[in-house]
Amino acid sequence: MDRNLALEFVRVTEAAALSSAKWMGRGDETAADQAAVDAMRKAFDSLRINGTVVIGEGERDEAPMLFIGEKVGLNLEDSPAIDIALDPLEGTTICAKGGVGAISVIACAEKGGFLHAPDTYMDKIATGPAAKGLIDLDLSATENIHRVAEANRKSVGDVTVVILDRDRHSDLIAEVRKTGARIQLIGDGDVSAAVAAAWMDSGIDLLMGVGGAPEGVISAAAMRCLGGDFQGRLKFRNENEKERARKMGVTDLTKKFKLEDLAKGPVMFCATGITDGPLLSGVKLYAGGKAKTQSIVMRSSTGTIRQVETHHNFSLKKGLM
Repeated sequence: MDRNLALEFVRVTEAAALSSAKWMGRGDETAADQAAVDAMRKAFDSLRINGTVVIGEGERDEAPMLFIGEKVGLNLEDSPAIDIALDPLEGTTICAKGGVGAISVIACAEKGGFLHAPDTYMDKIATGPAAKGLIDLDLSATENIHRVAEANRKSVGDVTVVILDRDRHSDLIAEVRKTGARIQLIGDGDVSAAVAAAWMDSGIDLLMGVGGAPEGVISAAAMRCLGGDFQGRLKFRNENEKERARKMGVTDLTKKFKLEDLAKGPVMFCATGITDGPLLSGVKLYAGGKAKTQSIVMRSSTGTIRQVETHHNFSLKKGLM
């Protein structure tokens, strides 16, 4: 994939972040999400790609916006075929409540590069480069924590594990606390949490627990770029979800997906902060129709990580804000 596409995708996540930020703290999740989706779709219209959404808001008959299978970009004859995994507003509740860590995110790969994950749950584990190859979903939380501690040359008591604050994680939380490791509980947004597990200076060493499967694929793309590690196993709630998975090409419903099962080949990852979080600063709105955004852009083929701070002047961009 052309490296110039990376900065083009940043413009897409910036647009979604700026639009949803207007709804930050207003308590309206639907409006915040719709604003992000509308802005992202419009921004895609200027990209010279033949893009297909493979991880999106749902299937065509279930989601009126950026659905799985939707075509995005200019779709010209000479445009590259790109598979896209996206979440215009990851952390909808976070944004609506003015919480920590809402982002707009896109991952892209060459055609066929992403697992077509159904909209179900996934048991996940993620960590940074130091412990790559050492974590395993088939091991206990205790064993994984000890392996990560040793790889990072830390005591177990200095390891920080991020976990979604859900009732289903009560046993996991109890086990982690028994090891002596620290826990950071989050209400939402496990893509940014997974990325933070491999992000220098985030203070997070490990992500564990069950979250959304589509978010797992996006997280895996980020880990490919960062040199970290990720594993996931689908957790179905009913037979209907299993049937949907089969239709999307998943033949082994109990498979432990490793990093390159989820995201293979050259991949890119772009994210823009909406609210302040451990990974990115949120959108800052200023007088005179001005704003500032912070984004990250990463490519697996080179390991390049760029932090992009953009100052926007909407008095010169009519109709964009």
